[in-house]
Amino acid sequence: MKIRRERADDRPEILALVEAAFPESVEVRLLRGLFASREYIPELSLVADDEGELLGHVITTRGWIGKNKSLGLGPIAVLPERRRRGVGTALMRTTIAAANALGEPSIVLLGSAEYYPRFGFAPADSLGITSPDPSWGSHFMARALDAFVPGAHGQFAYAPPFNTSR
Repeated sequence: MKIRRERADDRPEILALVEAAFPESVEVRLLRGLFASREYIPELSLVADDEGELLGHVITTRGWIGKNKSLGLGPIAVLPERRRRGVGTALMRTTIAAANALGEPSIVLLGSAEYYPRFGFAPADSLGITSPDPSWGSHFMARALDAFVPGAHGQFAYAPPFNTSR
C-alpha cells in the first residue's frame, strides 16, 4: 500500500469509498463541496492505494482560527473491510507530515477522543482554539504543527461546505 495525492480520475472511486464507509450520511455531499471549494488544497487530499485499489481517503482543507490560517481535517474514510489494518494510521501520519512540510500551523478535527490522541491531537481548547459548536466537547481536537504560533487562538471556522452539508 502506498499513500499518494488523489488525482481527478480517482474521484468516482473516492466518492464510492466514502459512501461505503459512511452509509446514510452527509460525507459524500461534504466531500463534493470540499473538492469544489476555494479551501481545497490538492496536496492534502490523499488516498491509500493498493495496486490500483483505493482503500482509504483523507482530505484536509483550509480553515481559520480567528484570522489565523489553520487546517480542518475530514472526512477520513477507509473501506469497511480494510479497517484496523493500518490504512487510517498511514493516512493520518502522511497528512500530518505533508501539512508540516507545507508550513501549516495546525490541524483541527472533530472525531474520536480515543483514536486521535495517538497522532498528537488534544482537546482544541488546550491550544486556545474554541469550537464552532460547544456540544462537541472533547471530540473537537487540534494538533499544533511546527509553524504553530501559540498566540493564535480563537474560534475555529471550517471551510464553507462544512456549514452547508449538515
